Amino acid sequence: MQVLARNLAQRVSRSQVISRYAYSTQRSKDIGQPTPASHPHLMSEGEVTPGIRVEEYIGRRKKLAELLPQNSLAIVSSAPVKMMTDVVPYTFRQEADYLYLTGCQQPGGVAVLSSEHGLCMFMPEPTPNDIAWQGEVAGVDAASEVFKAEQAYPISKLPEILSDMIRSSSKVFHNNQTASQKYANLDEFKKSASLGKVKSLSSFTHELRLIKSPAELKLMRESASIACQGLLKTMLHSKGYPDEGILAAKVEYECRIRGAQRMAFNPVVGGGPNASVIHYSRNDQRIKDGDLVLLDMGCELHGYVSDLTRTWPPCGKFSSLQEELYDLILETNKESIKLCKPGTTIRQLNTYSTDMLCDGLMKMGILKNRRLYHQLNPTSIGHYLGMDVHDSSSVGYDRPLVPGSVITIEPGVYIPSSFNCPERFQGIGIRIEDEVLITETGYEVLTGSMPKEIKHIETLLNNHCHENAAQSFAGFSS
Repeated sequence: MQVLARNLAQRVSRSQVISRYAYSTQRSKDIGQPTPASHPHLMSEGEVTPGIRVEEYIGRRKKLAELLPQNSLAIVSSAPVKMMTDVVPYTFRQEADYLYLTGCQQPGGVAVLSSEHGLCMFMPEPTPNDIAWQGEVAGVDAASEVFKAEQAYPISKLPEILSDMIRSSSKVFHNNQTASQKYANLDEFKKSASLGKVKSLSSFTHELRLIKSPAELKLMRESASIACQGLLKTMLHSKGYPDEGILAAKVEYECRIRGAQRMAFNPVVGGGPNASVIHYSRNDQRIKDGDLVLLDMGCELHGYVSDLTRTWPPCGKFSSLQEELYDLILETNKESIKLCKPGTTIRQLNTYSTDMLCDGLMKMGILKNRRLYHQLNPTSIGHYLGMDVHDSSSVGYDRPLVPGSVITIEPGVYIPSSFNCPERFQGIGIRIEDEVLITETGYEVLTGSMPKEIKHIETLLNNHCHENAAQSFAGFSS
């Protein structure tokens, strides 16, 4: 028995070592971001970023090269590092076009694309001191071997090589929002700009990003699922902890432990009158008993974001007044979603939802003149969604929707405390936001698992909280 036990212990010990070693990064080269070798729990062989294979990145670049006018050049810079103080950076997030075309998640690079040269990447040259403080970064070797660039050079070579490329090009396209001094100060670039040869690249890249591939949609479904789970957990938590800051922390925690790398934006957690501020961001107030809380949130999963809003009473019960106004927003949400299909435009959806909300607000006596509606809701019914929260922003809202595009449907009303209406409605804000994928036959609600019916919300709050609400609140308020 002792021999058997010893052999079993040895086998268990060996399996533990093998398991640990399989997830060790010591056997693989660190390029500053996950690879299949260093992060097999995140990525499969052949993927450049989690969920997106190298062939898809190459295909994106090929499509962009085909869209560009003959003998033209596209320049895309990585996002800059933004500093919180002189030595402390904010968390880095890559510029969407650069990530979309290269798969590189790190700062310091410039990508150049043309039919003649293919993808040319200029990569950072970290010093030993940089590496000691910030870790390894992708360099020239990674540009060729991992990102599959046809040409790769250290960033110090950019002035010479890119100047020649610009000189021989008839047009230059670049991202105006993230233009880098690395190329914007080159004499050849400034000369081309003065001659009117420099144009915005976003009209091309945003077109490509508008329609999501199956791999992108898989990531967007997962991102939406994480957001729904995170918001549901936060809703259940709100009865015991009716505090904006705690709910903001809770929703981020729940998203992060499910795999999200970051929030898509600072969550809006507006209790009571704060919900009437559309992009409220302070999140520092207690929520009064009987007040509603509006929570607008989203998370980012491997480059793809979600965007979701729910409004509810942490106390567990809508008042009759709140219910009346909430029902109007809910019906507008559901009816607008039913109209989502190929060929419809966001503009048409906005017109429909505006008419529906105006009629309802007039009947309730909140709105006396339809011309004042914009004071209660200056926003559109929705926007495109993808790698950015307001994705493909250069694509207008008059564009017919196509299968593979994702939009938000987010009717709302935001009544300032000073608005001229019955006092009982003043200071109320309600929004119900869902993500909608346009399909060949209509739509798919990516956030459909998140409750929004009044009876479902009240049942959850009163019967399915994980802790005794009264006991939790007693400890919280003491």
